[in-house]
Amino acid sequence: MQIKIKRFDDAYGFEAENETHNKLIMDANAAIGGGNKGFTPMQLLIAGIGGCSGIDIVSILKKQKQEIKGFDITVDAEREQGKEPSLFTTIHVSYHLSGDIDLDKAQRAADLSIEKYCSVAKILEKTAKITYTVKVN
Repeated sequence: MQIKIKRFDDAYGFEAENETHNKLIMDANAAIGGGNKGFTPMQLLIAGIGGCSGIDIVSILKKQKQEIKGFDITVDAEREQGKEPSLFTTIHVSYHLSGDIDLDKAQRAADLSIEKYCSVAKILEKTAKITYTVKVN
């Protein structure tokens, strides 16, 4: 796996490109001189747990022939205050699914993802308490 990152302004703006030429923008927040033009690196981490676990859940539910019509994920996270580095201490992921989905199967899929399959969750759980909720329809 390789990601190429290129600075695009005279402040903190960076564009990342993966091997298949997909791009994303990163920047710092305005409080430290950034332009708020993209995700901060820490926002990317919590987006990563949502995306990683979301992919797992879709994969598991598809194998169980569950019909997913909609799937929204919200990730809330808290970081240490007054420390450098400022690591995540708590992360809560809310999964909101709609369609012809059995709630118990959706809950089990989330359990398997966060507790076993999601590599991002396994990395982040070393410093943060990760909780999650599942709602269907």
